[in-house]
Amino acid sequence: MKHTEMALIDKNIIITRAQEQSSEAREIFRKNGAEVFDLPSLLIGPPDDWRPLDDALKKIFTFDWIIFSSANGVRNVEDRMQEIGLSLSQISKTIKIAAVGRKTASLLSDMNAKISFVPPRFVGDSLVEHFPQNKKGLKLLIPRVQTGGRAILSDSFKLKGAEVTEVAAYESSCPQEIPQKTIDALDSGKIDIIAFTSGKTVINTVSLLKKYFGENWLKLIEKIKFVSIGPQTTISCKNFIRKPDKEANPHDLEGLLQACIELDYD
Repeated sequence: MKHTEMALIDKNIIITRAQEQSSEAREIFRKNGAEVFDLPSLLIGPPDDWRPLDDALKKIFTFDWIIFSSANGVRNVEDRMQEIGLSLSQISKTIKIAAVGRKTASLLSDMNAKISFVPPRFVGDSLVEHFPQNKKGLKLLIPRVQTGGRAILSDSFKLKGAEVTEVAAYESSCPQEIPQKTIDALDSGKIDIIAFTSGKTVINTVSLLKKYFGENWLKLIEKIKFVSIGPQTTISCKNFIRKPDKEANPHDLEGLLQACIELDYD
């Protein structure tokens, strides 16, 4: 990456992230001089019902591909597989695995699972566009978030004649509170940047800001720069707040950091 160390010195940044994923982001930004304020805007938990996923895993060898678009899906599928004496490492010898995004691919690699395809851009549309096989007749398993995810993957593959099984592998919900340190920083106009890491973090952040600051929430953040991690997050920013000042490219934490460094503060 082309950024220099400490490029964000004196910048106060809120990173909206799932509670259990915030430490990695915090570390990357702090290394570059930023003071990071937490605003956990996703809680990751189990789906309401494990049965659809468990049923799909019992017949896992009937699928040609498993497509993962998040590390949360990978973790929970691996956990449920272990309960029936299987693993992603083991099944990847016969079933192809596709991973959207560097973090998803990295977690699969840590599990020694063979990855057959990672799209050039870290978004679902890129996976559909560059998929390495004729989609007609393929049997695909897509483990995904229970609510609020996009249907682009399954819809696109079905249109091309694939047989798609979509199952809930995890659920994400809105946390109940903002840390006091972050409330104080927002109140005092100290925050320079809010970095959004998914469409759902935009929606949940707005919900939390309304809860804590009432009708004043929008005025409170009007001078703050917004950075979005990717196209869908940008759409959510436009729909619920305003157009972000910059969009990350690539659509991952390193890209998000670079976008924050490249912001124009004049």
